[in-house]
Amino acid sequence: MTNLILRGRDYCTLQPIELEIEYGTIMDVRALNEMDEEIILAPGLVDLQVNGFQGVDFNHFPFSEEDVLHATRALWQQGVTSFLPTVITAMPEEITQAMQRLVSACQHHPDVARAVPGFHLEGPFLSPEDGPRGAHPREAIRAPDIALFDRWQQAAQQHIRLLTLSPEWPHSDALIKHCVAQQVRVAIGHTSATPVQIHSAVDAGATISTHLGNGAHLQLPRHPNYIWQQLAEDALTATLIADGDHLPADVLKVFLRAKGEQALLVSDVTSFAGQPPGIYDTAIGGRVQLSASGRLSIADAPQLLAGSARGLLEGVNFLLRHQLATLAQAIEMASVRPARQLNLPQQQGLACGAPADVLLLAAQADGSVALRGCVKQGAAVWRDDADYL
Repeated sequence: MTNLILRGRDYCTLQPIELEIEYGTIMDVRALNEMDEEIILAPGLVDLQVNGFQGVDFNHFPFSEEDVLHATRALWQQGVTSFLPTVITAMPEEITQAMQRLVSACQHHPDVARAVPGFHLEGPFLSPEDGPRGAHPREAIRAPDIALFDRWQQAAQQHIRLLTLSPEWPHSDALIKHCVAQQVRVAIGHTSATPVQIHSAVDAGATISTHLGNGAHLQLPRHPNYIWQQLAEDALTATLIADGDHLPADVLKVFLRAKGEQALLVSDVTSFAGQPPGIYDTAIGGRVQLSASGRLSIADAPQLLAGSARGLLEGVNFLLRHQLATLAQAIEMASVRPARQLNLPQQQGLACGAPADVLLLAAQADGSVALRGCVKQGAAVWRDDADYL
């Protein structure tokens, strides 16, 4: 499809608008006088942390190119039009293999290439301590190593766009500066770093906090601690998991107030999204338990979460149901703001010249929104039973 007209209410103003789309780009945005249809038009969601989806695990090798394609199309059905496949802590050769497979999926499947602007490497330069380490395997944790990172970046053909590390290690700042020089964003996460180490990492170029408030000790000093310090660093943008399990609503409220427009949502979603409850054995993380409510935790240590089984749109809806953000704010925390972190063209939202990544949403009685259709670069890639596209 090269031409498409979409009509609905602007997610920011709720005023009726019409989008004219040609060759995958929004060519015009026109105001309409009135509209009977209550569909809301919003930018596609951008998820910076996707470990897998709907049975596909980017950290369980071997996964196939077709698995990556399946996950991409399944994410479109959840409103996620762009995402970073996330490879977590593993032995060096396993990380190399995962990067190579993700690259080949981008090369051989156009749908994957247009949905995946890069990869997120979460580890293995993380805290070895229980709590901050989370579900990352202790035996694979290691000190920052520039040569090793370069080997993985070569395997990824320069597709690593985001690295999460803990600055508690000596020489962390050297790796941060090395990555920033390559235009790789560096995030602080899974850390037990001191405030001084965190501030030094920010000075070296770290700009993001990975799922702030999680990957942490169950108990912390009242102050100082690494959560307060990251909240206080003006240069750090906080990514937050708003699935209802990782952070209580009151904590989210405080974090959002502290960070303002420097807060955005990630899902940290795993292959268990859409799977039935039960105990599962995983290649990384060991035995995990998926509860009937959708909470994913370490089976032998249920107080420790093992990622999420809920997608990014569910995080948007958690904010809306708990009145933690307006519709415009909640949507932008999951679309425009993450796109801005990677300088993606999707940061333009629903503006002329922006990629035509558009969601069709319907307001629900509880304040949340339901997905009715998804458009990726001007092509309708999913719709529900109604004739919205």
